[in-house]
Amino acid sequence: MEQKKQFGVILKPMADSSYLPVAWEYREVIEEAIKKKTAGKVFYFCQEEGICEASGSIVKLKEISKEGLFMVLNTDLKIRVDRIITLFGKPGAAYDEYNAYGNACMDCLGGYDKDEL
Repeated sequence: MEQKKQFGVILKPMADSSYLPVAWEYREVIEEAIKKKTAGKVFYFCQEEGICEASGSIVKLKEISKEGLFMVLNTDLKIRVDRIITLFGKPGAAYDEYNAYGNACMDCLGGYDKDEL
């Protein structure tokens, strides 16, 4: 399995992309940002890069049958809510998953390649 290092974290490609229901708190944070027309950066897990970044303001929440709940930015970018790491600097639904990468034992090689040991 190919690994990639981004933002100081070793990432493995996402194996399962099924939608996971999120706690109501995350939906409330998004709804509040829509009301206040808050703009900023969003970091989220994506298929292409592992971790992606987007900037803008949220215009709506959209439920797509058999795909999940998405927030739509003013740039027309759709981001699945359960894949958000941080939303305008606040932890998102996927923050714990992201944090687990940093707490992993780096395949128990201490960050070295097998050749270097």
